[in-house]
Formats: sequence, structure tokens, C-alpha cells
Amino acid sequence: MGDAGKFDPHAVRFRAFVSYSHADAAVAKKLHRKIETYRLPQHLRDRHAADPDNGRMGRIFRDREDLPAAEDLSESVKQALAGSEVLVVICSPDARASIWVAREIELFRALHPGRPVLAALVRGEPEEAFPAPLLEGAEPLAADLRKEGDGWRLGFLKIVAGIAEVPLDALVQRDASRRIRRVMAVTGGALIALLAMIGMTIFAIQSRNEAQHQQAEAEGLVEYMLTDLRTELKGVGRLDVMTKVNERAMDYYDDQADLSDMPAESLERRARILHAMGEDDEKRGDLDKALAKFIEAHRVTEALLARDPDNPDRIFGHAQSEYWVGYTKFEQARIDLALPYFYAYRDLAGRLIDIEPNEPKWIKEVGYAEGNLCALALQEPRRPKDAVGSCIRATEQFEFLHARFSNDIQLMSDLANRYGWDADAFLANGQLHKAMERRKAQIAILEKALSLDPKSAEILQNLMLAEIGSGEIFRDNMMLEAARKFSSRAKRNSNSLRSIDAKNEKWGEWDERINKLRLSLKGE
Repeated sequence: MGDAGKFDPHAVRFRAFVSYSHADAAVAKKLHRKIETYRLPQHLRDRHAADPDNGRMGRIFRDREDLPAAEDLSESVKQALAGSEVLVVICSPDARASIWVAREIELFRALHPGRPVLAALVRGEPEEAFPAPLLEGAEPLAADLRKEGDGWRLGFLKIVAGIAEVPLDALVQRDASRRIRRVMAVTGGALIALLAMIGMTIFAIQSRNEAQHQQAEAEGLVEYMLTDLRTELKGVGRLDVMTKVNERAMDYYDDQADLSDMPAESLERRARILHAMGEDDEKRGDLDKALAKFIEAHRVTEALLARDPDNPDRIFGHAQSEYWVGYTKFEQARIDLALPYFYAYRDLAGRLIDIEPNEPKWIKEVGYAEGNLCALALQEPRRPKDAVGSCIRATEQFEFLHARFSNDIQLMSDLANRYGWDADAFLANGQLHKAMERRKAQIAILEKALSLDPKSAEILQNLMLAEIGSGEIFRDNMMLEAARKFSSRAKRNSNSLRSIDAKNEKWGEWDERINKLRLSLKGE
């Protein structure tokens, strides 16, 4: 590359020189742009930023970019090497084969023996991608930009840290904080509870490996959105905010370049988001959109189960997909198409019980599965006896659990729901007295649950439905005073629900049903 002595190594004009094979020009261009536009954190700027006012690190040299009009490109490259603080070598099999990359490394080290040389691995293994001069003398600082290595985000931050000579932890923490702020911006005030969790998450994982840090932080937020936060929003009936939560969580997975590279746990979370979004579509009455999401989730969970057929988490995840596809077809009055999915759901629930017979979560799944078959049987007039059998088997599961956990509000709600279906099954078989007893038990347990959680829209909804069912039974059997009492109570609770979310299609349908009941009682 010429005599190093004729260059002035102190005439620094570039913060870094990017050396690369032209086969890697696209990567070089992207890296060049991102380094020049990157801003250091405020507390690092005075010492490490070329322009402390905006935190930028200064100019980065990349040939054919900075000196396109130079008459002698080789001399321009030499002068740029002489005036650069750091050398960044983009390593690949093409770079290893390039005599120009090798000469740029040799000249930089001759001019600046003590200055940093950074290796950015983009393709191939180190032994087939690192140019030979790079391995001579001091070992270069390396960043692995490959998916199977550090990945682009962490690898880029390693390069920035090497150029600016700042701690990598400081950049990774700032990068994680910026990603969290993007999540917070979408959900706004409704997600204010995330603030405390975010602070604890950042604090807890500061000492971890940086690649694990980023994934754990992002998926931890997703997990919170899908569990605690979603439960709270569902309890107060806020479908609009729940939708934003779902969409924000889904955005995280959409940012992943290739779903096939995602671990099984991440794919399972993605399926759960699709379940949640489909459930919200179903509640708004958009069954076609809901079914599309459930079918996509079914495809993912089916593949996961095939990989690990004895894993309870995989069995449970696919059971949810079977249920939601079947339920949506049931809602579309496609009973014959719903039945295979409900049977498949029951079979998967049975497999869970076989693995862990005393696990409450799996016992509930059996109850839900039998309940689905109960509901299907009630849609077919020729099968009322089948309905009673499935309904009773479902109820027995929840009575067993309620005896163990008597103050569990969700169990109380589930048991009350089963009593309602029992009432319908008994009524379909002409057992009026048993039907009335079940409705009475249903209302009693829901009133107790509501006293424990007065703000729960879900429990209030279930109580309203029980009151509608009771009113219809009494009306049909000419017990009109009792029918009027229950229809009035149902209307009062319906008004309370509609004040929470007037766009909830299901609540609107049930309000119409109450109005028809009240109208049928007028003048009697």
C-alpha cells in the first residue's frame, strides 16, 4: 500500500474507516449510515461524541461514498486510513479473498499501531471470513452480526462501543429503554401500570448477557400484556384498549425477520396473541376475522405439538386453538364443522389429565371441553339426553374444584356458567323443577362472586345472562310476576354494562333479548 511514513497519522478527519469487499457493499452502506446517525447517550457525549450537542460520533469513511470525485481513489483511501481513529473490517469469505481489504488492514496497523481494529462478521465462520492480516498481532475486537451470533442489533452496538470506547452495557441499556418507550407510546395512559414493571425489568436484567437481555425484556412485556394486564382489561370490559394491547404485542413478533428462527416459546406466545385478538374480534361480532386468526394460531400450535407431543404446554396451546376454531364455527351456526374441533379439544384435555391427574388447570379444561359438547347437543333437538350427560360431566369438574378453592372468583364464575347450561339441558328434557333449581344456584353463586369483586364486568355479564334465562323460564311457565322481576334485574345490569362499552356487540345482542322478554310480559 506504499510507505506509511509519508502520511500524517495525527491529521484525523474520520472517526472510523470501513473496509469491505464490494460483495458486501450493501452491508457496508447500512453500517456506515447507522453509525453516522447514531447518537450516544447524554452522559457519554462530552468525552466520546464528535459533536456533544447532538451526540453524533463524527464522519465514517467508506470508499465510493465520501470521495466520489477523487482522481486517484487509491491515494484517497490511503489518506482516509491515515486520518481515521478506528478501522472496521466487514468480514466474510469475500473479504478474506480480497487483496484490497488485506492491504487496508496492513496500512492502518502500520500507521496506527495502537488504534482499535474492529471485526464485523457478516457471513461464514471466523476462520473462513477473517482476512489473514486481521489475525496478525493484537486480536481484533469482534462483533458477530449473523443471526446465529450476536444478531444485527447487539452486534451493531458492539461496533459503536468499540469506536466510541464506551461501555457496551450503557448502549444496550439505552437501546432497550428506547424500545420500551415505543411500546408505551401505543398503549398510552391505559398501560401506565407497565412503568413500574419496566423499571424492575431493566434493573433485573442489567447484569445478564446482552443478547438475552434484549429478548427477555421484549418478551417479558409481551407476557405481561397477555396475562395480568389483559385479565384486568377483560374484567372491566374495555375491548378497545385490549385491542391496542394485542396489536402492540403482535408488532413485536412482526418485527422478527423469520418466524422459523423463533424459539418454540416465542411461537407459542404468538399463537396466544392470535387467540386474544380473535377473541376480541368475536366479541365485536366479526366472526370471519376471528376465524382467520384462530386458524393461523391452529397451524402454529399444531406444528409445535408435532415437535414435542408429550409436552403439556404444547398440548394445552393446541387445545386452545381447537376450541377457538370450533367455537367460532359454532357461533356461525356451522354445527357439523364445529363438532370435530370440540371432540379434538376434549381428547387433548384428556391427555393433560393423564399426565397430571390433580392439576386444577387441566381439570378445568376437561370441564370446558365437556361443556362445549353439551352446548352442541342442545342445538340438535334429537339429542337432549346427550346434552344432559355432557352438561353434568362438565359441572362435576367445576364442583370438584370449587370444593377445594371456594373463594376463587373465576371458579365461581365457571361453575355458575355450568349451572346455566344444566338448566337449559334439564329444560330440553322436560325437567322443569331441576332447571329452576339450577338457575337459582347459578344466580346465588354469581351474586356472591360479585360481592367479592364488584367491578368485574365479566361477572356482571354472567349474572345478567342468568337473570335472562330465569325470566324466560318463568314466563314460559306462566309465572309472570317472577318473570318480570328477573327481566327488570337483567335490564338494570345490562344498562350498567352498556355504560362501560357501548360497542360490545354481544352486550348489544343480549340487551335486545332482554327487551323482547320485557315486551312479551307487557299486558299479561
